[in-house]
Amino acid sequence: MALLSFLDRENTVAGPGYSRWLFPPAALAVHMCIGQAYGLSVFNIPLSRLIGITESAPGDWSLTATVQVFNFAFFFLGVSAALFGKWVERSGPRKTMLASALFFTSGFLVSALGIRLHSLPVFIGGYGVLGGIGLGLGYISPVSTLMKWFPDRPGMATGLAIMGFGGGAMIGSPLAVALMKHYQTPTSTGVWETFATMGVIYFCFMLFGVIVARVPAADWKPAGWTPTTDPSNKMITTASVTADTAIKTPQFWLLWAILCLNVTAGIGVLSQASPMIQEVFSTGRLGLGRGITAEAAAGFVGLLSLFNLIGRFFWSSLSDRTGRKRIYMIYLGLGALLYTLIPTAGSAGSPALFVAIFCVILSMYGAGFSTIPAYLRDMFGTLQVGAIHGRLLTAWSTAAIVGPNLVAFLREYYIGRGKLAGLTESVAKADAYNTTMYIMASLLVIGFICNLLVKPVADRYQVKDEPKPVTV
Repeated sequence: MALLSFLDRENTVAGPGYSRWLFPPAALAVHMCIGQAYGLSVFNIPLSRLIGITESAPGDWSLTATVQVFNFAFFFLGVSAALFGKWVERSGPRKTMLASALFFTSGFLVSALGIRLHSLPVFIGGYGVLGGIGLGLGYISPVSTLMKWFPDRPGMATGLAIMGFGGGAMIGSPLAVALMKHYQTPTSTGVWETFATMGVIYFCFMLFGVIVARVPAADWKPAGWTPTTDPSNKMITTASVTADTAIKTPQFWLLWAILCLNVTAGIGVLSQASPMIQEVFSTGRLGLGRGITAEAAAGFVGLLSLFNLIGRFFWSSLSDRTGRKRIYMIYLGLGALLYTLIPTAGSAGSPALFVAIFCVILSMYGAGFSTIPAYLRDMFGTLQVGAIHGRLLTAWSTAAIVGPNLVAFLREYYIGRGKLAGLTESVAKADAYNTTMYIMASLLVIGFICNLLVKPVADRYQVKDEPKPVTV
């Protein structure tokens, strides 16, 4: 009973002396753990060699099959965020952070069992379903609470909340590689042991966030801050729109499309980041004397995670000055241009240029996540922005299916076509990635157009008498 009382929202209200800057470490403790999902690609190749150990053997899972766990995890992230958004608002961050920890880490343990038994459905059910639900619960709880702690700087607040998620692979990828090396034997790749160990480690860190989490009192506001509005900026509403009404507006669906297209482009690359750089710069290709090693590829994934993290805070904070619509023009327009330059970097045999372009792209990809809650706040007000954000994350669920599958299936298609044409496998793989980059650029151009169409929400959608906060 004491534990349940400790988790109740009314017992997490901060006292008068509590500093709002104490909450970001709690949010980061959760987001840095669940952000490990961005580093799943380091497991792709080892998971495809569970039987063969050194190379894929008959009966091993295909690389396309192993990517499915990534798809399912992010699909259930969006679904759980949409379904439980109201419960998260009512229950507060402490209870939902604990629920996130239980689901996320149990996903690791069930996945470890699935890998040990070589059962793909158990593996997907573990990390993909249980872990995905933990991702969704952990993702939206700190976001909503940080926006309440920082009403004066909403873009910075959402950047603080979400940058940890983007940086999770920076720690998770090298940790996974180190653990797999530690556990590897002549008869085991060390993958299932690594999943079990990481589950225990992450649960301990997420408990820190549970203990530290606090919510502001209902009448709290930053010292010396007075809410102000700029009548000349019609892109920031002074009214409110409910979650149920928001989904009836064109603005909601334009923002949904923007997020979906931006995520489809970025997540497709992230899901294959480690094998992609190894295959584009394989040994002997384009005169390269030495290919990219698995350790170097893990470093590439970690570097992308670092820029993903930095971009979430930097660009989102900048949006408080530029406005959300203008900053998304940069994300989508510059991103499309950079995607078209990637094949040039690959064909030139320049890993440095290849990595640099992807670092900039991933910084803006991550920023799209951290800026979207503030964009929703500008459009629909603060009344039910947490619930609206949860529903918008179904765009992420959609992208989680489309993006990785697009990259994986194009890869398999070009390898098959290349073999028929008598091409080497490395050339076929490179062609697949080149085509994928042009497709990703096209998606961002469509997103750019959607962003141009975003206008202020019509008065007819705004509430006249402000309703009570949402409850389940």
